[in-house]
Amino acid sequence: NWGEGLAVAEPVHGSAPDIAGKGIANPIATILSGALLLRYVWQRPDLALQVESAVGQTLSDQVLTADLGGQVSTMEMTEAILERL
Repeated sequence: NWGEGLAVAEPVHGSAPDIAGKGIANPIATILSGALLLRYVWQRPDLALQVESAVGQTLSDQVLTADLGGQVSTMEMTEAILERL
């Protein structure tokens, strides 16, 4: 969502209050929302590509949250993506 001088990038899955604080949410949509900001708002497609590649490599390495058939927590997934940056 963006207009004149303002942009908000957010995952569309909502806040999921039923799983809040349990460490089982998949953070990928939130992380990729940041990549959208980098690419389209801040005009940094080079950095967006780095984030997208880190997410892709993490998934290729079979680091998966429960919704994708894995067992890593929200924090573990985030850390795995950050390691690949």
